[in-house]
Amino acid sequence: MTLEERLVEIELKLTAQEDLVQTLNEQVYQQQKQLSDLKALCAALVKRLGEVADDSGAADAYTHERPPHY
Repeated sequence: MTLEERLVEIELKLTAQEDLVQTLNEQVYQQQKQLSDLKALCAALVKRLGEVADDSGAADAYTHERPPHY
């Protein structure tokens, strides 16, 4: 194998690795965006559950009651 052939092979491998890194970076970006969206949704749900719990004070009597199987 000549030096030129080796350099071409190395360049091809480097190009393939750069493409793979770019693809992985895009995937990580999409996952981070989805994670941020899910965190925001969870925060909104927690806030909504807190509002519902504040609005329905009568339900609190049942939340501290022991289940019948105890």
